[in-house]
Amino acid sequence: MSSLYTPARPFLPMTRRDMEERGWDQVDIVFVTGDAYIDHYSFAMAILGRVLEDHGFLVAILSQPDWRSCEPWRRFGRPRLFFAVSAGNMDSMINHYTANKKVRNDDAYSPGGRIRLRPDRATLPYCQRAREAFPGTPVIAGGVEASLRRLAHYDYWSDTVRPSILMDSKADLLAYGMGEETIVEVARRLAAGKTLKDLRDLRGVAYAMGASETPPARDAVRLPSFEEAAKDKDRFLEATRLIHRETSPFNAKTLVQYHGARAVVQTPPQLPVSAEKMDYYYGLPYTRKPHPSYRESIPAYEMIKDSVTIMRGCFGGCTFCSITTHQGRTIQSRSEGSVLAELKAMGRDPEFKGTVSDIGGPTANMYQMRCTKPEIEKICRRLSCVSPVICKCLGTDHGPLTELMKKSREVEGVKKTLVASGIRMDLARLSPEYMGELARHHVGGRLKVAPEHTDPRVLGLMKKPAHDTFEDFAEKFKEESRKAAKDQFLVPYFIASHPGSDLKAMIDLAVFLKKSGFRPDQVQDFIPAPFDLATAMYYTGKDPETGAPVPVARKLSERKFQRALLQFFKPENYLEVREALLKAGRRDLIGSGPDCLIPGRPPTAALLDRRRRAGEALGDFVHRVPSPKSAGYRPKRPSVAGRPRRPGS
Repeated sequence: MSSLYTPARPFLPMTRRDMEERGWDQVDIVFVTGDAYIDHYSFAMAILGRVLEDHGFLVAILSQPDWRSCEPWRRFGRPRLFFAVSAGNMDSMINHYTANKKVRNDDAYSPGGRIRLRPDRATLPYCQRAREAFPGTPVIAGGVEASLRRLAHYDYWSDTVRPSILMDSKADLLAYGMGEETIVEVARRLAAGKTLKDLRDLRGVAYAMGASETPPARDAVRLPSFEEAAKDKDRFLEATRLIHRETSPFNAKTLVQYHGARAVVQTPPQLPVSAEKMDYYYGLPYTRKPHPSYRESIPAYEMIKDSVTIMRGCFGGCTFCSITTHQGRTIQSRSEGSVLAELKAMGRDPEFKGTVSDIGGPTANMYQMRCTKPEIEKICRRLSCVSPVICKCLGTDHGPLTELMKKSREVEGVKKTLVASGIRMDLARLSPEYMGELARHHVGGRLKVAPEHTDPRVLGLMKKPAHDTFEDFAEKFKEESRKAAKDQFLVPYFIASHPGSDLKAMIDLAVFLKKSGFRPDQVQDFIPAPFDLATAMYYTGKDPETGAPVPVARKLSERKFQRALLQFFKPENYLEVREALLKAGRRDLIGSGPDCLIPGRPPTAALLDRRRRAGEALGDFVHRVPSPKSAGYRPKRPSVAGRPRRPGS
């Protein structure tokens, strides 16, 4: 293995010329990705490519290829071992579309933020083009999109239950979750002459069997079939419950789901990796930069270039979040030495300005937290270690993290280390020392937190802590900031239209925001991502764990009301907020009283915004009233001032 942090090596080849300059006449693996090639461990093609490279394999990167032809897939010739296919760091549909199914204006993972450099459902055409380019070459799918769609799943954009992505993509194997261990073992076995069927015993994979093949029977859980799940919402709910029950790497069983006559088989997840392995992955020779062929900045890179990842995984189990589904709920942390070695390397970089933008991961404060009783961890099937209450077996010591934060400030060349990852408030408030260190040294004026809602039922469905946790944390943070003589404030994030959240719950949230003085700049609209528990609630209207009915905002008008209520103070939201309040019978919140959300009369900006939106929707059929500074309704008409006066006027 490499040392804690090794000097950078050249970028992996992106062109035929790059490959030939290295003296290669063939590559072992072509990594196809929907993202721009950034050689930083935050991006799948970089971390997986560097791990393969360090194990002696020749890897080339095919970044954002034109999927309308298979020619780009022939750029490096036939790969000796396989194509590794990923849609990128995000599901391509979430990357492309908003919660209202409108096309997004930018793509953070593309040069210049340009859109449409990858197709919808990118895994499908990428796999199909690989097969077309070189028939017979193994195609291995992976990444977030493949992970979230490995079995039958609800697809928000088509409003249907779709089959496993294996069936549509025709990939030979699907690697789900964090793929370093899987992809290296796949490469080793294929290089040793093993067949694709010889890969089926690996952990963290899924595959489709032939119609004449018999799936493994020993200790396997048979799920409702794709056809059953697509036809019957209760069967879909049952499949969801069973899938999430079998997600612990310590006790999960193999899953089998039939699609017609063919069975899709999912093996148990990969086991968590050690701190030594984590140090190895994150200490590989990354350049930490985008490939030099790019002439435009890449927004995702600008966001993470000065950040440091210290751990992966999340035991929160939030039902609307895909982190646990992809990275697992077991926290895997780097050693203190590995993190400090990276900070020292950053401090020596002349382009580094001295501020570490974030030291964290999926959450800011789960570093080195694990179950304190391995014998219980082996049999535990809880979906969250902190909901409905923090498990008494969970180690919540913030000591290692606090010590790492202190030492990070002492690294030469590092002036400031900020925490930008979301704080898990129910854990943070257990450690006064951590709260003090955080407020005094690691907040740049604003701290992101995610209370998400105020309604107890909604929070329970989210697997988020009770609302008083946020209020208690806010008081403690305010006090610690006062002690540090710093003017700092919280930036709370809330979700609109989450299952369970009806109009009454959102109005109560808006009233809380008004009383507390919070004015959210950004609003999260719930997007039903494939595989998530909250998505099953959205599709079926039931809680997968209990079967209890759950109110769901499915209509666009309902979703608009909830979003507008979160930003009730914006003039352009006035009309939607008013309609929502009247519909809910809350006229008492309209007027000039101190507790009212909106005034009795619409502000001018609300009326102008309504005209603007009507104009955008209906074009020239909408009458537009000119502003006082305009040239007038008929600009070519002679002005009154220029006309000759009529007699007697």
